[in-house]
Amino acid sequence: MSLQDAAAREAVLKALSDRIGDALKAVRTEVQAELDAAAGVRQIEARLPDGKLVAKVSLTDPAPAAVVTDPDAYLAWVRDQHPAGKDNVVRRFVTEVRPAFTTALLAELTAAGVPQWCDQQTGEVHDVPGVEIRATRARSHSVRFEKTGRDLVAEAWQAGLLADIVLPQITAGGAE
Repeated sequence: MSLQDAAAREAVLKALSDRIGDALKAVRTEVQAELDAAAGVRQIEARLPDGKLVAKVSLTDPAPAAVVTDPDAYLAWVRDQHPAGKDNVVRRFVTEVRPAFTTALLAELTAAGVPQWCDQQTGEVHDVPGVEIRATRARSHSVRFEKTGRDLVAEAWQAGLLADIVLPQITAGGAE
């Protein structure tokens, strides 16, 4: 293949990839909205026009985790209440809790499922201000292909079976 042919092939594939990428983003948003609206539906089959099963689309719920929501309140608590606080608060121009300490403490709180820390020496339970347990990412969904699903999609593409259902219409666009 000549350099000119390779460049033309790259330009064509880039244009198609951009258009397909935009269409994929739009349909992911649409599928997520439909899944969210369909009470009780956790998974749905994806089939080609000829009925062949190619994938399953499944809801994925984010696991709740401890996150610092008020850094100032969290810093004050670690500094003033936690026994290891004096070793994990760094004073510079800005006072902050050492990241490794925060990671470890948030992991403890996530495991407990509540923004509370228990002092193992005294048994005292502390509410940790500035920390909440909440989803760390938006609810989403995943597409898991059947063993031969991708091959079946490729065959359907080559046979022209997908043009009416998934391929975005490519129209003349800007000079991007």
